[in-house]
Amino acid sequence: MDAATWGLIIATFVACFVEMVEATTIVMAMGYTRGWRSALAGTFAALGALAVVTVAAGYALATWMPESALQLAIGGLLLIFGLQWLRKAILRSSGRKAVHDEDAIYREEVEAAKAAGDTKGGLDLFGFMVSFKGVFLEGMEVVFIVLTFGLNAGNIPGASMGALAAVVIVLGVAIALRRPLSMINENLLKYGVGLLLASFGTYWAVEGIGIFRDGRESLDWPGHDLMILVLLVAWLLLSRIFVAVLRKPAVATPAVSVEVQK
Repeated sequence: MDAATWGLIIATFVACFVEMVEATTIVMAMGYTRGWRSALAGTFAALGALAVVTVAAGYALATWMPESALQLAIGGLLLIFGLQWLRKAILRSSGRKAVHDEDAIYREEVEAAKAAGDTKGGLDLFGFMVSFKGVFLEGMEVVFIVLTFGLNAGNIPGASMGALAAVVIVLGVAIALRRPLSMINENLLKYGVGLLLASFGTYWAVEGIGIFRDGRESLDWPGHDLMILVLLVAWLLLSRIFVAVLRKPAVATPAVSVEVQK
């Protein structure tokens, strides 16, 4: 495999890893409180729905859109997603937004599951629906990442390989530890994913602007794929500038004077 393929696999792996950690937390909370039968049933139902969406969306995008239009559309969407992730990462890094706490999310899901009451007989619908919703919503972002990266790079198998590796590793670690993966610095991962999405999105969106010129051929960046690294550094520097500007100053504790009575 060449460097471009490895870059594709790593990018999709990191992006999908974050989503899988969040989905696994929800499923584990439902499994340990509402029962593994309903949690796993909801998980597999969501995976089946995601498979249908992946096939349909992938076929439609690859068949009906010219290359430059595909690059513009997917690049624009990636840029939007990336900027949303970067905005949250900048706010967390500057102290203006609470950091993502997987243990706290797990506790909230457990408390909600316990408060829902018991289901007598049959499949527990609460555990099923919460697991289905969690896996499907997080999985939709995985599908989006795999399709956008894979179609634009012309390598769906490579993008799928990165996503599959993330799924296997997250599930393996979660099963071994039997607890949420809170030891992973998810906030740092989200920051990195935001940078990747914004960089690739910028690169492909600019290439796709060629749809508006004669011949509808994609624009070429100087240096071609190496420009992605330049864009990555540019977005990183810009984000650090915003962090520095938005960083909350430390609140000084007022000195308390103590009068000594004589």
